[in-house]
Amino acid sequence: MGDRYNILSQMEHLQSKYMGTGHADTTKFEWATNQHRDTFSSLMGHYDLTNHLAIAENESKARIKFNLLEKMLQPCGPPPEKKSED
Repeated sequence: MGDRYNILSQMEHLQSKYMGTGHADTTKFEWATNQHRDTFSSLMGHYDLTNHLAIAENESKARIKFNLLEKMLQPCGPPPEKKSED
């Protein structure tokens, strides 16, 4: 029983520390947004992947990085409207 509590407390710590790990109340939209942002940051962070995209899209590396940064603002479009609890 002690091991289970330890694992759960470690998960709670990770979820509070890193936004992308999700939690019980994470919506589909938040999960998809985190996945897209992780992908874009990985593409920007790996030099060879940035070069590959630049060649494939016939753009400069700086333009590719700029476009990826812009996509990170709202990668899945505007957030859905939340239902009010009356």
